[in-house]
Amino acid sequence: MNLSQLEQAKRNAVMARRRLDSSLVAIQQRLRPGNLAGEAWDGVKDKSADLADGALEAVRKRPAAVSVALGAFALFLARKPLARTVSRLVGGDEDEDEGRIVTRIETQEPKFTASAPVITDASLMEGVK
Repeated sequence: MNLSQLEQAKRNAVMARRRLDSSLVAIQQRLRPGNLAGEAWDGVKDKSADLADGALEAVRKRPAAVSVALGAFALFLARKPLARTVSRLVGGDEDEDEGRIVTRIETQEPKFTASAPVITDASLMEGVK
């Protein structure tokens, strides 16, 4: 190997090292957490925009079907309050307090009664010093 070939090999090695360094800098820049989060957020925004466009197109094509589906979903979410209301209307059980502990003493003596304390509209800070 002569001197010119050796110098050419050294120049090639230096240039390859510079290309590697610039590639590493570009990779490090791209893999920074802020850049990754930004790219992910852009992807989510694009995908959600596509989904919203698809949903809007479906509503435009079949408004009645979408209305029925949304109504059924709303009824599903409100099933327990609706069931309570219907049972109170049909059964007439207005005094029944669902979810509360009720104590009943069955006795024939009028002097024995059990009742809950009465809460008045007094201020919360009343009596606090």
